[in-house]
Amino acid sequence: MPKATPASQEFVSIRDIREGVVMLKGGQTCSVLLASSINFALKSQDEQRAILLQFQNFLNTLDFSIQIYVQSRRMNIEPYLELLRTREGDQDNDLMRVQLREYMEFVRTFTTEVDVMTKSFFVIVPYTPAPLNLSKNLGSFLAQGKSAPATTETRFEEQRVALEQRIAIVKQGLDRIGVRTIALGNDELVEFYYHIYNPGDPTSSAPSADV
Repeated sequence: MPKATPASQEFVSIRDIREGVVMLKGGQTCSVLLASSINFALKSQDEQRAILLQFQNFLNTLDFSIQIYVQSRRMNIEPYLELLRTREGDQDNDLMRVQLREYMEFVRTFTTEVDVMTKSFFVIVPYTPAPLNLSKNLGSFLAQGKSAPATTETRFEEQRVALEQRIAIVKQGLDRIGVRTIALGNDELVEFYYHIYNPGDPTSSAPSADV
């Protein structure tokens, strides 16, 4: 009898996503920040040294680990071409319509022959809660005649607050070197992890936000 193939969900480490918090099956939680970029090559040597020093100081102030993830994706040019097509009918000048069609054909041909890539930068801020000793906590509460240990909802709220504190530290540190960040919401997190687990799907788009 053939061995049953495990469901794809078994390979996904995510248990749930809520309120901008990713809850993993192992009990850990994390939040993801979308970060802006710096054109480091265009900076002067003094500016480059200052940026590197600030980034070093930022890393030295952290008492927790972070992950920096760079996502490279082929640009989907179809929405832009569709926008140009809608503008074609608005042109009163025949020459402008011809030039617009030629430009659209140039863009389509260029992006077919050359992979135009976009890069997005993310910072993953993790938090691992202290292990919960149910038997010890329950015995302690019963001995003191108090209520049961903290509920799942209470523990989630504690983890969310702890993550927000870490996010504030990361935001402040990166802001000093000119990198703007914004935390991904639930929908953006779903899109972010969907692409990680489905890298070959051309229909998905990278999470976007103003940073």
